[in-house]
Amino acid sequence: MTSEQHPDGIRLQKVLSQAGVASRRAAEDLIAAGRVEVDGEVVTELGRRVHPDEAVIHVDGTRVNLRDDLVYLAFNKPKGVHSTMSDDRGRPCVGDYLRGRWEETPGVVHVGRLDENTEGLLLLTNDGDLGHRLMHPSYRVLKTYFAEVEGLVPRGLGKELRAGWELPDGIVKVDQFRVKDMHSGRSMIELVIHEGRKHIVRRLMAATGHPVRKLVRTAVGDVQLGNQRQGTIRRLNRGEVGTLYRTVGL
Repeated sequence: MTSEQHPDGIRLQKVLSQAGVASRRAAEDLIAAGRVEVDGEVVTELGRRVHPDEAVIHVDGTRVNLRDDLVYLAFNKPKGVHSTMSDDRGRPCVGDYLRGRWEETPGVVHVGRLDENTEGLLLLTNDGDLGHRLMHPSYRVLKTYFAEVEGLVPRGLGKELRAGWELPDGIVKVDQFRVKDMHSGRSMIELVIHEGRKHIVRRLMAATGHPVRKLVRTAVGDVQLGNQRQGTIRRLNRGEVGTLYRTVGL
């Protein structure tokens, strides 16, 4: 619904209901309890009218997506798939998986990249503001990886990586690091990092003497890959979209 269709705006509780936040009656309770903000101002009056295509609304501090033309997707990228929307050499790419259901949705692109041999969570959206902020290093968006690496990782490596490890293009610090298992001369590790430099996890672990054999991204911010099947795409739910907005200050 546009401002032209409703020049005086739409009642706030109806907007919240249409956005899937709550039933209209429950939305009225949220407003009355002071849990709803419009353009940075707490609103408690039930007669308040807003323009959904212009207003910025938060419920309990989480932004509500009011536009039905914006899509937010999670793709479990398989190994061997390139992080491009098309490939002139005919190699498998992200765009191949959008065909059929999502290819006619304007402007959907992948947020950042995973290299050909890395699997796991890749976000896709046509929300340019959100996508830009998720990729911009100043917002320090955390990404979680599971890696199988060569060798048995020594006890103190996590502490060293959190303090900072020098690579040719600068120091890298991981935010979290833990060893999940070790056997047969290999280690399974989980690390969380806000860096976005190319091949950063592979380069970092190779520099420590533990080259990566398998790498899977399992989370971006609070959005988890979970048990989503490889090669599938799903819509993010309202809560997941809200956490991404909150992560980048939208």
